[in-house]
Amino acid sequence: MTQVAQLYDIAPTAPMPRRHRGVLYSLILLVFLPCVLGATYLFTRAADQYASTVAFSVRKEDAASPIEMFGGIAGLGVSGSSDADILNGFIASQEIVRALDDQLGLAELYSKPDRDPVFAYRRDGSIEDLHDYWKRMVRVIYDPGTGLIEVRSLAFDAENARAISAGVFAESARLVEELSAIAQEDTTEFARAELARSVERMREARARLTEFRSTTQIVDPNADVQGQMGLLSMLEQQLAEALIDADLLRESTRAADSRLKQADRRIAVIEARIADERGKLGFGGRGGDGADYAMLLGEFERLAVDRQFAEEAYTVALAAFDAAQAEARRKSRYLAAHIRPTLAETPQYPRRFMLLFMMCFFLTAVWAVGVLVFYSLRDRR
Repeated sequence: MTQVAQLYDIAPTAPMPRRHRGVLYSLILLVFLPCVLGATYLFTRAADQYASTVAFSVRKEDAASPIEMFGGIAGLGVSGSSDADILNGFIASQEIVRALDDQLGLAELYSKPDRDPVFAYRRDGSIEDLHDYWKRMVRVIYDPGTGLIEVRSLAFDAENARAISAGVFAESARLVEELSAIAQEDTTEFARAELARSVERMREARARLTEFRSTTQIVDPNADVQGQMGLLSMLEQQLAEALIDADLLRESTRAADSRLKQADRRIAVIEARIADERGKLGFGGRGGDGADYAMLLGEFERLAVDRQFAEEAYTVALAAFDAAQAEARRKSRYLAAHIRPTLAETPQYPRRFMLLFMMCFFLTAVWAVGVLVFYSLRDRR
């Protein structure tokens, strides 16, 4: 045993193979040193980030009709999923970034920590750079099933984070109001156009009827015809009386009696007047504008029917326009926030331990794969 121990004491320690030293050096250089530098940066220079959350949904109030209320199937406000899809895309768009940059100065807010070049924004960046940075600092959580949208905004100051969340909500509400106004305009546009056409048609019908009355100097041909018929009836009655008087004179006087000649002359005058009045009523005579009463009456009735139809069409179009306006108001949209913009008291980002763990894990995995590939290639030689 003593000799064996002496042999172990005398035998020198075998040096580490060269390839093993290379693996160790690569582990230190590619994994350990970057992890130390990353931890140093995360815990000494990375600026704290505060989170502010706002959550909302698009609501559309559908007031129930009296029939629905009577039947007990009145509906409450329901979410507009299509509007929520639009908002989801809008919050991630360059348009809202530009709007909030004009209002809040996003580039200035995001570039405040000068000592943090990794997580801070470069002030001289373009709008495209600011948009890319916005996607890092603002996260949208959208549930298509319920239409609920939650927005988490990060900033290097708690008040700035809440201001960004409030700006997102304000711009989203503005967009919803614009969508509601467009929807209302689409709902009433056709009814408004129909109302304008019916008003113009009614105005033209009334103008033609007024022109007819001004040209013929007859306000109502029906009343004028009734007057003419009354005159004709009176003349026919006078003619009958004159004929009776003439017959009585012929029976009691001579043929050369002057009274008989006067009676015949009166009969002839009445008959001529009757023929003239009958002509005015449509048997060859002429009215005030050179046309007989039958033609005047036909023209007046046509114009009166056109005016009546135009007035009825106007009444229907006006009712349809009022109904369209009521329908547009009934389906108005608005943005309802169930979580107002929050104000953080402690910074929650960046998640230093998680970032450090992910970096070390990724570097270790890459180093391990590299070592395996190296030995695999070496063993093939």
